[in-house]
Amino acid sequence: MKDSYLNNTVLHLDWEALRKMGAEQVDEKGIYRGKVREVLDLGSRLLIFTSDRISAFDKVLSTIPSKGEILNKLSLFWFHETADIIQNHIIEEVSPRSVLVRKCKTLPIEVIVRGYLTGSAWRAYEKGEDISGYKLPEGMKMNQAFDKPLLTPTTKAEGGEHDMPITRDQILSQKLVSEPIWNAVEEAAMKLFQKGTEIANKQGLILVDTKYEFGISEGELYVVDEIHTQDSSRYWYMDSYQECFDKGEDQRKLDKEFFRKWLMDKNFMGDGKAPEITDEVRLQIMERYLEAYKVITGREFQPSGISPQEELELIAQRLRCCL
Repeated sequence: MKDSYLNNTVLHLDWEALRKMGAEQVDEKGIYRGKVREVLDLGSRLLIFTSDRISAFDKVLSTIPSKGEILNKLSLFWFHETADIIQNHIIEEVSPRSVLVRKCKTLPIEVIVRGYLTGSAWRAYEKGEDISGYKLPEGMKMNQAFDKPLLTPTTKAEGGEHDMPITRDQILSQKLVSEPIWNAVEEAAMKLFQKGTEIANKQGLILVDTKYEFGISEGELYVVDEIHTQDSSRYWYMDSYQECFDKGEDQRKLDKEFFRKWLMDKNFMGDGKAPEITDEVRLQIMERYLEAYKVITGREFQPSGISPQEELELIAQRLRCCL
């Protein structure tokens, strides 16, 4: 059983095979490959495929069984739950790992909302650095809650480079985003984080921090990419937070921070050669993704059971017949 899981992963979508299946829209010039997702430009729409790749510290390091399917389903869940706050780019689900979406001009900024002093924010705080322009008071402790969530944007790095913090003033002075649009982004991000927090709390979780991406289509703002998945968010268990915080211990996590910590314990933080990701570790991470889906949504994850080849055929059929 374990071997079947490990061997049934998708590192890259086989675009050449799709072309041979009659999907004439597949053009290498219209394909974008990100750390986890691959995108086909279809003019006014995009086909987004979520692979099973896992990244950390801005590096792609391995594949995790069922990861792409879980993330795709979880994003669809969250887009549905937050549709009353801001419109999203989803048009329809095409296959277990792929969706058809409205094409938007993505803003060149990633929007991170933080509810707690942890992760890179804590590391910056320990060094006495500001956090995206915020000067925090002295005496704060690791994993301490902020009085109110902080919006800490970053640049979107290309080619494996690290994303860099940027302030609101820098975004506006460099004319990366206009002030009216940025105001709308800030408002939407805070409302999305509040809604995510409320839903997570009902499931016994804390939404610690998360990343949003936004885009513009026909002059209107959309939330795009993914929201509140364990790839873009940090979750802790609510029932153990206070005890762990009081003792200065690590929080119980429901996200891929487990993987990041495993890497850091092996002295890897994005530079140099990454340690070997064993099958045992890959399966442990898969179990955490399955657990996260169940805890967040309150539902058991039901895998599609189709092979990568069968999924290719589904995508090709959609491209041939309807686009």
